Amino acid sequence: MARMHARRRGKSSSVRPARSEAPDWSNTDKAAIEKLIVDLRKEGTSSSMIGLVLRDRYGVPDVKLVTGKRIGDILKENKVSSEIPEDLRDLMVKALGLRKHLTENTKDLHNKRQLHLIEAKIRRLVRYLHRYKEAARRLHLQAGERRDSALQVSQE
Repeated sequence: MARMHARRRGKSSSVRPARSEAPDWSNTDKAAIEKLIVDLRKEGTSSSMIGLVLRDRYGVPDVKLVTGKRIGDILKENKVSSEIPEDLRDLMVKALGLRKHLTENTKDLHNKRQLHLIEAKIRRLVRYLHRYKEAARRLHLQAGERRDSALQVSQE
């Protein structure tokens, strides 16, 4: 399949082995794993980094095989999940970094285009979340405030 903003195809990535239960060598203490997930989140670790830490340090190849729930579900149950989805937050951080770069380097046309592409991804993702996710109500309100402030800036 082709990439979103390029005319080339991407490399296919590796696929996890199809398993219905956790391997024998893995850590299978359900309560301890859930406690680790909550503790790591309270330290400020993102859900994707929690999965990497559990895999690399604690020998848990797949949280869902051990606990029966995804990391995000465990975080929601313990009321420590973030209000903004992780993928949207990462795109926003990237866009803010590019905006800062473009204030200092106004003639950098390549990164100006990259900023437009990132903002298009943000808009597309917010539209998706607005249609299909229940947390989208909050995001839609925040996006509307940003859109209104952008319109005020462009009119001035």
